[in-house]
Amino acid sequence: MAREIKRIGVIGAGQMGSGIAHVCALAGYDVVIYDVSVDRLKSSLATIHGNMARQVSSGKIPEAERDASLKRIATSAEVEGLADADLVIEAATENETVKREIFAVLSPILKPEAMLATNTSSLSITRLASASDRPDRFIGIHFMNPVPVMELVEVIRGIATDEDTFAAAKALIARLGKTVVVAEDFPGFIVNRILLPMINEAIYTLHEGVGTVSAIDSAMRLGAHHPMGPLQLADFIGLDTCLSIMQVLYEGLADSKYRPCPLLVKYVEAGWLGRKAGRGFYDYRGETPVPTR
Repeated sequence: MAREIKRIGVIGAGQMGSGIAHVCALAGYDVVIYDVSVDRLKSSLATIHGNMARQVSSGKIPEAERDASLKRIATSAEVEGLADADLVIEAATENETVKREIFAVLSPILKPEAMLATNTSSLSITRLASASDRPDRFIGIHFMNPVPVMELVEVIRGIATDEDTFAAAKALIARLGKTVVVAEDFPGFIVNRILLPMINEAIYTLHEGVGTVSAIDSAMRLGAHHPMGPLQLADFIGLDTCLSIMQVLYEGLADSKYRPCPLLVKYVEAGWLGRKAGRGFYDYRGETPVPTR
């Protein structure tokens, strides 16, 4: 029997945390979003309100369901707000030190039977689990961005993850209406092991002068029928996140083919992190995005 989940805690009120809270509330779970920033919590609720309003206007959900779902979402700027959660999903920044610090603080606050999940897109589940007091009830649940739209969720077991936690994670995702793929605990898992080296290669192609930003993105949209060019996609993901994942792949797999492109490093050092910063491979500060190279 899978462990029963009624109340879900979400750590991090950013894009991923907001999306996870959105889909969990729509599926009937009580949700509490925790973030140290009250402003981010307010912004998260506004984002969820706006996204659900669009779902209502497009006919994807009825208005009554939207209203009921919003009532299930609470926020907390104190970690103690997660004390009653049956499952806590961490969706903080893709930084192992930050995540380990969160788990160390969180562990003594949670109920003994509560499960912990991380939304990491690349880091070792086994290693992160060791920072908690419950590695047997720890699992990777990697949602894709944007969470309300994307159908796939990767589930990754650590070496100590027990069968009940694994079953509970799969049952949760099924209730959310998503499709599960099970990945082994290797750097980048499945999606980012394939996707990020492609993006990194596109940046090398730009760095070496093979094509401009527009040429590279047009080539992959029209020549490979990708819905979004790789440089546009990198901006959407966040160049800091792209760099973090490439560093995890490079260090974890010890293969030079995963070496982050120096141009990617330069953009991150400049603070040009993509859409969220207003500039990346495109400049988003005007009416329409303009390539920066």
